[in-house]
Amino acid sequence: MATTSSRTLRLLSLLQNHRFWAGPELAARLEVSERTLRRDIDRLRELGYPVRSTRGLEGGYQLEHGAAMPPLVVDADETVAIVVALRDATWGPAAGLSEASVRALAKVMQVLPKALRRRAEALSQMTDSRALTGSPAVAAETLATLALACRDQVRVELEHTGADGRTTRRKVEPLRLVPQGRRWYLVGYDLLRQDWRTFRVDRIGRCTVLREPFRPRALPAETAADFVQSTTRALRGGERVVAEVATDAEHARSWVGRWAEVEAVGPGRCRVSMVSEEPHWAVLALNSLEAEYTVLSPGGFRDELRRQAGRMLRAAEEPSADGGGPAAEPVAGTPARQHR
Repeated sequence: MATTSSRTLRLLSLLQNHRFWAGPELAARLEVSERTLRRDIDRLRELGYPVRSTRGLEGGYQLEHGAAMPPLVVDADETVAIVVALRDATWGPAAGLSEASVRALAKVMQVLPKALRRRAEALSQMTDSRALTGSPAVAAETLATLALACRDQVRVELEHTGADGRTTRRKVEPLRLVPQGRRWYLVGYDLLRQDWRTFRVDRIGRCTVLREPFRPRALPAETAADFVQSTTRALRGGERVVAEVATDAEHARSWVGRWAEVEAVGPGRCRVSMVSEEPHWAVLALNSLEAEYTVLSPGGFRDELRRQAGRMLRAAEEPSADGGGPAAEPVAGTPARQHR
């Protein structure tokens, strides 16, 4: 049997990784009696961790929001800073970092006292962020609540506003949170529609976690990200931009796979296709690949390339002798293919 100190750490880890544990199940995981489990729970409470217990046939334990912060190596103000930093990181350009930030945010929010949560939310809302321009606002607590529900495999009841402005109440079996483009999406099985759905998180109002566990159903896609991409493709406005890029398909997917479809067309070459709401976003995505590319369609997208290329060429020119701007006029007819 593990020592008391190591068992206490194991118990704390289990409570942090699952929203609710039935008493007998938790005791079995620790390989101790329920009486010993109760003593270990009391020891955690003495250390300041807010562990709630319920009695009866469905009784058990869960780690909840506390009246005071549990012992940590950061103080209250630093904790608020962590929450705000994680909230901003969820909109970072690296998708992997964004998802890790949401997981970390969920763990912190799970034990953050209400007063500190309000401070963190106020600071985040009233501070200009360097997050991706145009990203719709998403409440940190909503992201954290949904992340915990996905992890614990419990149903949620939420109010969702559709594109038509109508708000409906849904009961959902949440599967995954997916960052795509400038938005967050929840992938879940809608019990009202009896089908899989994607929900824009910025359009989710009230969200309540229910004590109704479920067994995940088979998703009609290889991954949740693939499902979001396929279901939102028809809803996005703008034109479809198609380009052939001189780079491996694997490399292209690692950079733009969440926003675009990538198809290998030969050794060291691939075709990238994306629906662009605004042309300059497609330019940024293609240029991020650091490879030469040729635009296949639409023809009007080449005009955007020429416009941006002309601006960059003018910026690269030496200023005139009087400091009043470029010494020469910009070169007309900038080619469509970008050389990097």
